[in-house]
Order: sequence, then structure tokens, then C-alpha cells
Amino acid sequence: MSRQSENSTLLEMRDIAVSFGAVRALDGVSFSLKAGEVLGLMGDNGAGKSTMVKTIAGNLTPTSGSIHLSGQPTIFNGPSDARAAGIEVVYQDLALCNNLSAAENVFLGREIMHRIAGIPVAVNGREMRDRAARLFEELQSDTRANQMVNSMSGGQRQAVAIARTRLNKSRIVLLDEPTAAISVRQVEQVLKLIKRLQEQGVAVVLISHRMPDVFSVADRIVVLRRGTKVADVMTAKTSPEEVTGLITGAVERVGV
Repeated sequence: MSRQSENSTLLEMRDIAVSFGAVRALDGVSFSLKAGEVLGLMGDNGAGKSTMVKTIAGNLTPTSGSIHLSGQPTIFNGPSDARAAGIEVVYQDLALCNNLSAAENVFLGREIMHRIAGIPVAVNGREMRDRAARLFEELQSDTRANQMVNSMSGGQRQAVAIARTRLNKSRIVLLDEPTAAISVRQVEQVLKLIKRLQEQGVAVVLISHRMPDVFSVADRIVVLRRGTKVADVMTAKTSPEEVTGLITGAVERVGV
């Protein structure tokens, strides 16, 4: 984390509650996120992790509580508002098209066009390939811009999805289970991508069940259990055993 960004709080979730009828998916959850920080968000199935991600990403509106970006209260009316504010999400399914190249997937829905008199007339494939190649270089990924997605490893697919988040110079990237169902070598590639984002001053929320991955890259860990926050602790001051206890309920609360 750079010295300049160490004390810069980008995101604050204050007393967030989300209800679906009688079901309270989140109940008064608060946490903050600094520029260049990697936050591990952990919890069992049904703990509220996905609901929190969707709330940050603008897919859900809190029933109560508030969201603050750089100290300013913010209301998202949809994912486009969150994206405009510099928040990007990489969901577990990655939403990639196997029959397209890496560059085409990076720019999917945001294609660069050749224009005549300001009118778009054709897709500018060369510019998209050049820009995608620069993004992969910045991420220090071996993914090639013209490589077809259907020939890629799991780590390369993650690189494409993460490169897509960098098109608008995102400030916050939410990664939903990025190392699930990939090989050990590919996991290492993805963890390096996360560290590269951190070096660029991007704040990362890593949602994962994989304890070694979280402890490898996260500065801080927040644990949710049944919609409430039961831990908010620096990674260096906890252990996988304690976090497992917090997830299961064997340990009540830490740092909250």
C-alpha cells in the first residue's frame, strides 16, 4: 500500500441492513475500506456476503444505513451508478464469452468504435487489442489480447475479467470467489493479480471460502455470520483457526 493512500478511506458501509420481507439478510453491518487495501470478506453460506457485495455494487438498496464514498453519502440507483463511482465487480461466473478473444471480452458492451463525423461506423479492433494488451501488461499477466477465451486457463480468464475492471480506472474491485475451482498454479496467478491491483492503489474486497488465499493477500478480515458482523480484525492479528471459529460460531466476536 502506498504511503499516499494509507489513510485515504474510500468506502464506508454504515449500519447496513437489508431485508427481504421478514428475512433480514444483513443486520447493522459497518466496515470501511481504504485505498490500496485488500479486505477479506468471509462467512458461511447464507452469512450475507453476496447481499453485501450486491449492495456495494448497486444491485440492492439498503433497507437502512448509509454508504459513503470518500466521506460523502452516496445512493446507488443501480449498478451503473456504482460503476460510474469507480466500483467494479467480478462475479464467480466471470460473465465471459468463450467464442470471443480476450480483447473483445474486455471491451464487451464498451467497444471502441471507428467514427466518421462523430458517427460510429465500425468496431476498432486494433485499438481494443492494443489497449487490452497494455492492461494485461500492467497486471503482469501472460494473457494475450488476441487469445480466444475458450483456450484459456482459469487464471487467464480471471485476468480478462480483472482487466475489464480497469477500463475506467476503478477505485474499488469486488472479487467473488476468484480462486474457486482452479488449480494451485492458477490460484497463484490470481493472487498475484490481486497484489498488482493493490500496488496500483485499488481497494479490493475478496470474497472467499479459501482460508490460505485470504491470509496470503488480505490486510484485514471481516467475518459475517447470519447477517451480522462478528469480526473486523487485521490479518496479522488473527489465525485461520480463529476465523474458522468465528465462521462456525465457536468463537463469538473479535474486534467488534
